[in-house]
Amino acid sequence: MLVLLLGLVLFLGVHSVRIVADDWRNAQVARSEGRYKGLYSLASALGLALIVWGYGMTRSSPVDLWLPPQWTRHAASLLTLVSFVLLAAAYVPGTRIKAAVGHPMVAGVKVWAFAHLLSNGRLGDLVLFGAFLAWAVLDYVAARRRDRAAGTVYRSAGLARDAIAVVVGAVAWFVFALYLHGWLIGVRPFT
Repeated sequence: MLVLLLGLVLFLGVHSVRIVADDWRNAQVARSEGRYKGLYSLASALGLALIVWGYGMTRSSPVDLWLPPQWTRHAASLLTLVSFVLLAAAYVPGTRIKAAVGHPMVAGVKVWAFAHLLSNGRLGDLVLFGAFLAWAVLDYVAARRRDRAAGTVYRSAGLARDAIAVVVGAVAWFVFALYLHGWLIGVRPFT
């Protein structure tokens, strides 16, 4: 569990700099954007590696807290579809989704983490997905506050952009859920 916790502290800590020290971050970027991005990427990669390793360790000796009912797996599948569409909307410029949500990637992380908390009842799951959910809530609030302070408005360019985000998100979700989740995570959502 310690490796998982260290990974979460490092990964989410690096991703929380804008939440707790946005002025400091901006000063570092202004001083040397390349150096800042390099160190940020290195710390993120190390944190992610520790999360993967630590989470794998918790799965090899699980501590069950509760047994989620079968319906939560179906709810999680539907919620993760929503999270994939939100993730796609973050990268398709001009979607109404982004105009409405503001930060669809962070919103997608919230939905993803909640879905996994809903359908998993082990201590490692609670720590991993609970940490991501807490971070995403804090990050979303901070990002929306920055948007209001800066007067940022996200404009939409029409319904076709939303259709692209929905199709790309749905296809990515389908491929990940049917093929990659089992191969990468060891759990097949639809079996």
